Amino acid sequence: MNLGPDSSWMFDFAGTVLPIFFVVVAVIGALAAGRELLAWSRNNRMPVLTVPARIVAKRSEIRQKPQDEGSPARTTTLYYITFELENGERMELRVKGGEYGVSAERDWGTLTYQGTRYLGFTREPHYSRLEGR
Repeated sequence: MNLGPDSSWMFDFAGTVLPIFFVVVAVIGALAAGRELLAWSRNNRMPVLTVPARIVAKRSEIRQKPQDEGSPARTTTLYYITFELENGERMELRVKGGEYGVSAERDWGTLTYQGTRYLGFTREPHYSRLEGR
């Protein structure tokens, strides 16, 4: 039975192109996982630092995963706070939503972090700092 000239194209697509596509997707996934593992490992090697800092900015990022067959669409919100250290250096760290909600720009306090990992921020009462700082 002859299926015509187009049947060999379909065989090549299913036998060659699709496996290459799946390999590329798997490699991209492995690279992303490796990058996260590398960042986690790097943070673990860094010292835990506790330093005076001020909150200078807050932002959130919304990520949306489209609806798949049989599962609803998912939306995830990531929260970030930018801290300014006493030496003028700024660093943006990812925080949990509860911490983001109780933080305000211009809050002074003590920041604890390890590499790029946020560990906590203890606020000082507002009356303990000069208003100009």
